[in-house]
Amino acid sequence: MNTHLGHLLPLLLLFAVPAMASADDLRINDQGYFAKPGLNVTVFADIYPDGHQTGVSIIQHGQRVAANGDLRLEMSPGQWSPVPKGLNHQIDEKHQTITQTLAYPDESKDRKGFNPIAYPELNFTYTVKVTAVHDNSFKVSVDLDQPLPAEWIGKAGFNFELFPGHLFGKSWMLDNSAGQFPQQPNGPMIDDHGEWLNAPLATGKTLVVAPGEPLQRITITSAKGELQLLDGRSNHNNGWYIVRSLIPAGATTNAVEWTITPNTVANWRYSPVIQVSQLGYGSRQSKRVIIEQDARDHKASTLSIFKLTAAGSVKVRSGKVSRWGKFLRYNYFTYDFSSLQEPGLYQIRYRDERSHTFKIGDDVFARHAWQPTLEYYLPVQMCHMKVAEKYRVWHGLCHQDDAKMSPVNHNHFDGYIAGESTLTKFKPGQVVGGLNRGGWHDAGDYDLRVESQIGTVWLLAMMVEQFNLNYDATTVDQQQKLVEIHQPDGKNDALQQIEHGLLTVLGGYQQLGRLYRGIIVPTVRQYVHLGDAATQTDNKTGTSDDRWVFTEQNPDRELYVAAGLAAAARVMSDYDGTLAKRALAAAKAIYRAAAGQGGPENTALALTELLLSTGDTEYRDALIAQQNSLLTTIDKTGWTLGRVRERMDNPDFVAALDRAASEYQAGVQREAGDTPYGVPYKPYIWGAGWGIQSFAVKQYFYRQAWPQFTRDDDYLNALNFVLGVHPGKNTQSFASGVGANSATVAYGVNRADWSFIPGGVISGTALIRPDLPELKTWPFFWQQTEYVMGGGATNYMFLVLAANHYLQQQVAAP
Repeated sequence: MNTHLGHLLPLLLLFAVPAMASADDLRINDQGYFAKPGLNVTVFADIYPDGHQTGVSIIQHGQRVAANGDLRLEMSPGQWSPVPKGLNHQIDEKHQTITQTLAYPDESKDRKGFNPIAYPELNFTYTVKVTAVHDNSFKVSVDLDQPLPAEWIGKAGFNFELFPGHLFGKSWMLDNSAGQFPQQPNGPMIDDHGEWLNAPLATGKTLVVAPGEPLQRITITSAKGELQLLDGRSNHNNGWYIVRSLIPAGATTNAVEWTITPNTVANWRYSPVIQVSQLGYGSRQSKRVIIEQDARDHKASTLSIFKLTAAGSVKVRSGKVSRWGKFLRYNYFTYDFSSLQEPGLYQIRYRDERSHTFKIGDDVFARHAWQPTLEYYLPVQMCHMKVAEKYRVWHGLCHQDDAKMSPVNHNHFDGYIAGESTLTKFKPGQVVGGLNRGGWHDAGDYDLRVESQIGTVWLLAMMVEQFNLNYDATTVDQQQKLVEIHQPDGKNDALQQIEHGLLTVLGGYQQLGRLYRGIIVPTVRQYVHLGDAATQTDNKTGTSDDRWVFTEQNPDRELYVAAGLAAAARVMSDYDGTLAKRALAAAKAIYRAAAGQGGPENTALALTELLLSTGDTEYRDALIAQQNSLLTTIDKTGWTLGRVRERMDNPDFVAALDRAASEYQAGVQREAGDTPYGVPYKPYIWGAGWGIQSFAVKQYFYRQAWPQFTRDDDYLNALNFVLGVHPGKNTQSFASGVGANSATVAYGVNRADWSFIPGGVISGTALIRPDLPELKTWPFFWQQTEYVMGGGATNYMFLVLAANHYLQQQVAAP
């Protein structure tokens, strides 16, 4: 007996002593998340649950496949569901554990803030703890500071969301049940505490996600209660698949305990990504391809450029890429091919990867580039019109019942806040006539925000003024309230669109005696409307579904509107002199009412536009009088001050302005060099495309005023970023319908159809903190694929016109 035990002792000790950590085990890295080749697990690196970016998240083989692992109060929560507030975040490298403490409610969101949430009477604190176990596995446990009240048993649970877009048609197994992830949510329906939801797909102890897919397989095992596999899209179109365990009665420590094991493929590496404009380049334009490689891949390989001919492809360039360095989670390499100027079609090859085909030529921005925005996107967004395109009706005549005066002391669910007074002669709930003309639906929300309306007007005015934009492909009939796409009417579409914007801004100003803040539906059910804009309300004035009009006291916004009106007055004078005079008169009056109350940026913009439109020296003198505040914020004011530099008639002011602009531009060049993309770029949760476009438009104006301090590449690089030269493996053009591969699934009024509006420009590649660039094909990510008015599309359109103007100047130069 003892002899046998002696033989067994080494074996028993082997099982009794924990195995030493393997170099290939999941471990906390220097970025503060769990990592190994092919797998990352982040723990509350983001706190953005309504955007599906928070909690325990899995990045498997370079793709974020699961997120929002957290304790929630509903089986299938939505955008306005209660979310916890984040408290203490701890990283314990010794025990390979990351712990997040959270609590309900979040007082900062409880019926207040931009998206107010109604919280129940429930107060408790809890922790989510994630511990690396071995190899690919990690344990998730939830501890409560006290047991849940009895009325919350069966309601609160730990939710873990699986991204649907990667799973459609893939399979699952849950204990003895199995099935496929459906393309659309299907019944039967169950009553979950007053809300109708899909019945769980299955329940059990062990779930295997995508068992037949090595790159996607994940196993989840619950040590205590059962797992439910749910389809969260039955009550919210933008929902994900959900794995859920309920909190048991009386539970505190280890109320939930899961082990999650994502599969990884041995020796997996991120494949190199070739980033080059989806549209192309001018012959003498700077050209640079960017290569994005795995963080462990430091090899600079040979890149080849092929010209495509009728007889096939011919290699015209070849050479090793140059190392740029580390950015976010990848290594970057570049290859400059500016000397390649021969017009034609080209393709880049690097290792086993091939780029899309792109064009080199001085007409690359002349067609199929900016036109979709003016031909499609702006018309489709037009409110108070019927919009048709031959056989297709984009939307019917809409919102003819605009609008009722908003309530007072009201915090609307989409950021509109009404104070103690309507600030007008109208009482809450009273019909305000004259608001059912003009304007564009902002994003997919169908509302009209005054800043998006005037921002669109201003940008279109700049395009007419800077580039002599004159294009006719659309009929706009304001009398019949009808738009016909691809039916010219002999009028400049840009001026007709400016007119449409002025009709809503000036109409509101005339009716209310002040600017409106915005016009929006009163209920969440209307707000989440996915369909024809004509069916959001009944078009009958005085009924309960009428949109509300909000007002506000906001000098900065008033100055911004004054600037847009003044600019529009200049370009509209020959098209509609009466409307131009109304716009300029309103601009002057609005400026006078807000003068001295706003910040430097909008003050400078308003005074600049008024000076350019009137020539009155009072506006010039007002600029000079505010020299200190304007020049100490040169990053916000310089681009517009440069437009009136030659009119200032004050050498000291001009000299000081030049010094400030020089210093600021030196900083811009330094920041542009901090990324491989040649533009200042500090990723945030939201896609940075809109911000980079806005920066580039301002850089264009800096370039016009101070060519000695700037480069054309400052705005051309930004355009390349939007057209596909941006981080991540999805190198789509952010401009829908523009380029070889563009965003053709987008978040607009079309999102329920998984479609796009040509010429709309999405927000673009977002950041999954701390270091993953992400752009998914998914119509319900506003932070990645949303369209907006007021700059999202029109800044892009301006930049393409600017690029085309630059190329034509090069052609004309000796």
